[in-house]
Amino acid sequence: MSLSLGQPAPDFTLHNTVKAEIRLSAQKGKHVVLLFFPLAFTSTCTAELCSVRDELSTYNGLNALVFGISNDSVFTLAKFKEEQKLNFDLLSDFNKTVSAAYNSLYSEFILGMKGVSKRSAFVIDKEGVLRYAEILEKAGDLPNFNAIKDCLQNLQ
Repeated sequence: MSLSLGQPAPDFTLHNTVKAEIRLSAQKGKHVVLLFFPLAFTSTCTAELCSVRDELSTYNGLNALVFGISNDSVFTLAKFKEEQKLNFDLLSDFNKTVSAAYNSLYSEFILGMKGVSKRSAFVIDKEGVLRYAEILEKAGDLPNFNAIKDCLQNLQ
């Protein structure tokens, strides 16, 4: 599936760390930032999500909800969220369907792992339209958070 800016974002339903279902289309009225990340408890993923934690008030001020998404189980994500004191939902894409819909799967990752979520970032406006997409090939790179915030600012 090809993603195009200005088109409706692929809808999905995933479970968060308290096993509640989160449906993208139910978030209409708020902008949404989706942050796909490879693996909980790894250094770059921890740094990325903790930086968002520390700036969550900025995202909230821009009328945006942030969701972190990985292929980790809800149980792993719950422990990660607790240990890092993350203040936004982490969603388990254990079956990799959402990562695939957003073209955010590594075919091959470290240690022979296959089908791990690519580090990527998407901004979806309050009408459910894709407004920003950044899919990184190198797991050690971080999304351009300034560009994400600029996009959100322009949606105000």
